[in-house]
Amino acid sequence: MKKNELTDKHYAKGSKGFYAALGISAVMIGAACLFAHKQGDRIADMKPVTNKPAVHEAAVDRQVTNIPKATTPAYRVTTAVVTMPIFTDAPTATIPAAEISVDAPPAAEPVQAEAEETAAQDMTDLKLPVADISNIINPFSGGELVKNETTGSWQTHNGVDIAAEVGAEVYAVAGGEVTAVKNDALWGVTLLLDHKNGYTTRYCGLNADLAVQEGDKLNGGDVIGTVGGSADIESSLAPHIHIEMTHNGAFIDPLPLLGS
Repeated sequence: MKKNELTDKHYAKGSKGFYAALGISAVMIGAACLFAHKQGDRIADMKPVTNKPAVHEAAVDRQVTNIPKATTPAYRVTTAVVTMPIFTDAPTATIPAAEISVDAPPAAEPVQAEAEETAAQDMTDLKLPVADISNIINPFSGGELVKNETTGSWQTHNGVDIAAEVGAEVYAVAGGEVTAVKNDALWGVTLLLDHKNGYTTRYCGLNADLAVQEGDKLNGGDVIGTVGGSADIESSLAPHIHIEMTHNGAFIDPLPLLGS
């Protein structure tokens, strides 16, 4: 019997503990629900209140008009064009008559007579190239074309052909220096005498046995050699000496200077 009493007391004590724990749990649940409710009210109070306008939807079967069309603005890209001013009438400047100059044509070369006259004044007391100059086979052509009897071609004749016997002495017409001696394919043995005053004398058709050589200084009348056979370019002519004279590089007629 004593054992059962202990069991009942132990059971009664366990039952009271269970209900006490259950009550505490209920209280905690209730407190949690109350706390959650208050937090919800606080969150609702914090939300901003917005008044949205009421939207009235048009009836489906009613045609809606006067709806503005949505248009996309058109953009035109233009490139700036830079234009230069166009002058139709250019400004004109009046030049006084005194300042107007007209380009004159180039001065004509002195006529042959003037050149010969100037040469005669500079070259005086000339000696004859051969003893007799009266027989002129071909005169100076003055730049005009003449027919060459040997070749048949038309060309200028830049000297004078003076008839002379082969072996006849040839003289220096004036003092000067022998600057060139050569055997030319067309003109035979030639000699150039520079008078050192702008004038030169060239002898063509000489004999190869000359009395002077290149570099010699001569006086007027000195023997330079003898007449040889006619130059090949004038071989159809009678024996003669071909003499050319220049003044400042231009061919001139030797005869006026020689007094003929």
